[in-house]
Amino acid sequence: MLTGANVTRHAPPSPCPPLHPEEHTDPDGRSFVIHRHAARRLHYDLRVEHRGVLASWALPKGVPGPGDANRLAVQVEDHPLAYASFHGDIPAGQYGAGHVDIWDHGSYDLEKWTDDEIVVALHGQAGRGLGGAVARLALIRMRQGTARNWLLHRMTPGR
Repeated sequence: MLTGANVTRHAPPSPCPPLHPEEHTDPDGRSFVIHRHAARRLHYDLRVEHRGVLASWALPKGVPGPGDANRLAVQVEDHPLAYASFHGDIPAGQYGAGHVDIWDHGSYDLEKWTDDEIVVALHGQAGRGLGGAVARLALIRMRQGTARNWLLHRMTPGR
């Protein structure tokens, strides 16, 4: 993953909605956001604050609900913290063109972070995508295919 000053993501040359990182970041450095991204194909983006950036994964089928099957999570480039507040339209012709909404956001408890496994407990907002319930998720790097492919598993609370 890229970190700190090594982040190479740049704002598109066309106007984009203003970014207000203070709205969706945690003072303790434990914020997350899940974007609903209606690009060429509808997908979700999980972004977890880590070491001064948002570590990011595209979720082609979204976040698994309780009891759902595991889902594919494709690691993408780290994003600046300011991206946590991004919502609006990415203009046609730009990378990721389409509409972006904040599906949920909040803070998280970190249980484990290694090169091949991440376990977090997300504390989202009432009335948002996770429904205000704690969602305990594990990201596990897959051994088959590209190194960018991870398995997203929703864990049973309390286990």
